[in-house]
Amino acid sequence: MKRYIVLTLTTLVLAAIDWSCTDLKEEVLDESLFGQGQAEVISGAIAPAYGQVSSTWRHTNYYGLQLIPSDEAILPYRGGTDWFDGGKFLDAHRHSITPGNDLVGSSWNELTRNISRTLSAIEVIRPLADNGNTQASGALYEMIALRAYLNMLMLDSWGLVFKKESSSETSQVIRGQEAIDYIQSELESVVNVINTDKGPGRITQNAVYGFLARLHLNSAVYRDPYGTPSFVKEDMDKVIEYTDKIINSGKHSLSPEYFALFNDENNSNSELIFALDQRGVLKLEHSRWAYWSIAGSQWGRLEYPSSDGTDGPAITSDFYKTWEDAYGTIDPAKDARFYQHNVQVPENLMNLDGLSPLNDENNFICVAPEDFEMNRGIIRGIPWGPRKDSDGAFFTCEGGYRVYPVKQIKGNGPDKNVGYVNHTLNVDFSNEGRLHNTGYRVAKYQFSRTSPNANDFSSVDLVLMRLGEIYLMRAEAKLRNGNNVGALADVNALRASRTARPAQIPPALDSMDLETLYRERGFELYWEGFRRGDQIRFGKYEDTWTEKTNTDPKMRLFPIPQSAIDGASNLEGYLVQNDGY
Repeated sequence: MKRYIVLTLTTLVLAAIDWSCTDLKEEVLDESLFGQGQAEVISGAIAPAYGQVSSTWRHTNYYGLQLIPSDEAILPYRGGTDWFDGGKFLDAHRHSITPGNDLVGSSWNELTRNISRTLSAIEVIRPLADNGNTQASGALYEMIALRAYLNMLMLDSWGLVFKKESSSETSQVIRGQEAIDYIQSELESVVNVINTDKGPGRITQNAVYGFLARLHLNSAVYRDPYGTPSFVKEDMDKVIEYTDKIINSGKHSLSPEYFALFNDENNSNSELIFALDQRGVLKLEHSRWAYWSIAGSQWGRLEYPSSDGTDGPAITSDFYKTWEDAYGTIDPAKDARFYQHNVQVPENLMNLDGLSPLNDENNFICVAPEDFEMNRGIIRGIPWGPRKDSDGAFFTCEGGYRVYPVKQIKGNGPDKNVGYVNHTLNVDFSNEGRLHNTGYRVAKYQFSRTSPNANDFSSVDLVLMRLGEIYLMRAEAKLRNGNNVGALADVNALRASRTARPAQIPPALDSMDLETLYRERGFELYWEGFRRGDQIRFGKYEDTWTEKTNTDPKMRLFPIPQSAIDGASNLEGYLVQNDGY
């Protein structure tokens, strides 16, 4: 039986460099955290640290900061009415971010707050662990690993790490090799003693192996963030060693259905290694990864009139072109990762010649709510979904709801209230390119069926590490070590694993090089928060795409928020702005 409780914990929050006390109400993520006596103290200490991961990876925080500056997503000022937000998304995509950009500021604040909560937890449970409490020891190892993971996010985006072992100390700011060594030592200190049997909502030994593999894969970038990465064999050997351990552990397997990785019940999907555990208890997530990109005129659940999208980011035409280049005259929808066709519409109804929302009253299919599932993946053209009447209620039919071509009811374009939503390839910051229909959309995550409104209490875990990434890291390390055959075998094993829809199994590749592997990471991991880092590592981040023409390598790192620098101004030279800002 699922339960959740609200815990109050006095925790230490990092704002710039200072730690101050605040009362925080947190929701427990995993019922395995529950217990009595000291066990409640332990669960109460670690729940805020795990729970904060949701705010850290929120779409308008760290997730958006990874997605929008890359070539895989763009978020225009929709119709001149929606998503301007002070220009933070426009500047992020153009690589014209300033230290006052709110996307940078909110990401920094939530991530440093997350780090502070791991320290708060460590200070609570370390004395218990020192006194021989084995449950406390296990929780301590998880918090040390979580702190290292979060510091690695700091290193990746800002080129620095906060090192601190006591709330009475001032954090030490470290960079480059020293920061790499610190994170590595933290992970290595727990990797042989941390649990091996908890679910993906808790950090396990395999998750730590994965963190270590990521660290070594990116170490060349972290050592010299503005130069040309120099990948050394010792690092690549470590990537292979740690990914071998995960793959050979037998604890994880590749999911036959690609989109099952992002569905309800994905917590039990054996491909997941580390994820934000929601399972119907984490109210504040609000299914953002499901609805952010979806048309605001579309609803993801027939039962809930509040399950609409937000007309947020779309994929760029440049990213789509990588699929076209790979498949040539073949529709990339033949790849199981690109598209899952769920809304079955008879062919005679698909012909919309002469029809519009003004005269298509009878051009619908009748679907029971439990049977409706949006098409998933990269959404092109005219989607199908429920439609509302003048009173704001969905049109019904015998046994269910009417599903029509989606009527455009958002924005101020010429199609509003008279045309269908028709997602086009081209999307940019021009008046035409920023209309509400422009850009192919990404529907990777399911609208949770366990949610009471398709927003709160999603049961779809947010995937932060999975076995598919592990295969790709091993392939890249092999390739950079000169083992093209081994790299090709790993990539083809991953492609061949998506067998749930046999007609859409990606065909085997004939050869492997860095360009192909970069492309393959884009196909497998799109919109999971990896693309910016991949572009930097593969030397693509200074390329031009869509509205981005800035080629300055100093933009690889984000600016430290001005508010953080101002907050540290009493310590001269403590927090120094990154180059280029």
